[in-house]
Amino acid sequence: MSQPYRYYDVRRVTGEVTQIDVDNGKVEQAGSSFFDKAVIRVLGEKGWGVFSISGQEVDSEKLSNTLIEEAISASQVTNIHIPIQETSSKLHAIPKMKENPADISLDEKVAILLDMYKATEGTNIVSRRINYIEKDEQVTFSDCLGHSYDYHLCRCGFSVMAVASRSGVVQMGYERDHTISGLNIKHRQDLAREAAERAEKLLDAKPAKGGILRAVLDPELAGVFAHEAVGHASEGDLVKEGSSILKDRIHECIGSPLLTIVDDPSLPEFGFCPVDDEGSETKRTEIISNGILQAYLHSKETLSAIGNGDAGHCRGMPGVEPIVRMSNTFIENGDASYDEIISECNSGILLKGSRGGQVDPGRGMFQFNAEYGYLIENGELTTMVRDVSLSGEILQTLHTIALVGNDLALHPGYCGKGGQTVPVTDGSPHLLLEKAIVGGCEID
Repeated sequence: MSQPYRYYDVRRVTGEVTQIDVDNGKVEQAGSSFFDKAVIRVLGEKGWGVFSISGQEVDSEKLSNTLIEEAISASQVTNIHIPIQETSSKLHAIPKMKENPADISLDEKVAILLDMYKATEGTNIVSRRINYIEKDEQVTFSDCLGHSYDYHLCRCGFSVMAVASRSGVVQMGYERDHTISGLNIKHRQDLAREAAERAEKLLDAKPAKGGILRAVLDPELAGVFAHEAVGHASEGDLVKEGSSILKDRIHECIGSPLLTIVDDPSLPEFGFCPVDDEGSETKRTEIISNGILQAYLHSKETLSAIGNGDAGHCRGMPGVEPIVRMSNTFIENGDASYDEIISECNSGILLKGSRGGQVDPGRGMFQFNAEYGYLIENGELTTMVRDVSLSGEILQTLHTIALVGNDLALHPGYCGKGGQTVPVTDGSPHLLLEKAIVGGCEID
């Protein structure tokens, strides 16, 4: 080759996506599409050159000559020396599927979703939608260091949304399930029914009153907090850019000594990565251990630049350059039972589920909307409430954790960053927060 390179890798993803959308009884979409995409990254003397190409080009002689040289030329437009750190490389075993969704025909899947749709019927239900997605991928990776991997992984799942309306009040119930082990969609009318029933119950719920309260977070909302408020702030690229409240805080006590937060892409959950998308071994990383910030999440480049942590957290969509991403992010179990947490709260609120929100990892602020909640009075659950949120400053909130439950539960979903969406899992046991900032429609 006419110009030198310091490193290169090639990742090809070939696969099939099946999507079914049932919107208010009408099948809006039901079909499969195929894709074959690849991305080649070359690190020259002055920076990265990256090309997205069709997967077929990977098999041609053009790859080892023209494309790499073109990528090297592209890398010359920058003038920044980028160090990268060589990392351990290993492919974890792919979990066996309990049920292969490919064994269920498209027509049968549509019929199953229509049955789930029927389960969302209700007196006040005015809108219903069910979505199913199945992505089957064959991934091939190689780099100039001699590492080479080839694996197959199928992810599938569904979501159900039901909207209820009465006397000008509109509420929504939402349920989802996604997995890498095969999904038994034949018997999931229960979740569809739960979404509709919750939407109707919320019509009778009282609007929440805001204030500074003791708050119990359920595993779903607490998992979202761990992902959004802590996970993103620990991503090495944001730390390197100075866009994280956690920059320069390694070995600092940033939260309750009861708190340990982990990101583990090797865990066989929805965010599982048998190897990351630049060939690094995936492994458990404790971001926070007993309240102490221990590590950041890294790519080879960010690990070399700022250290303190492990590589193995670099992910990208098919045909797109990988960036630092979370995978399976969760708060470790503590010692408290659910009943102990509710009793200890005594007077406050239980926040359940998540309807999204926003976080600024640079300023360290967050605001999340719960799906609903219950008032806690004299250590017992009482009135159901709606339109309730949790907000505050990340580091201050981490110090308000008074009890951590022993009932860790994981919830699958998707995370967006840099224009890319990847599968992830969030999780936590129940948490008790002292002096939480709870928002509602009415304030005392």
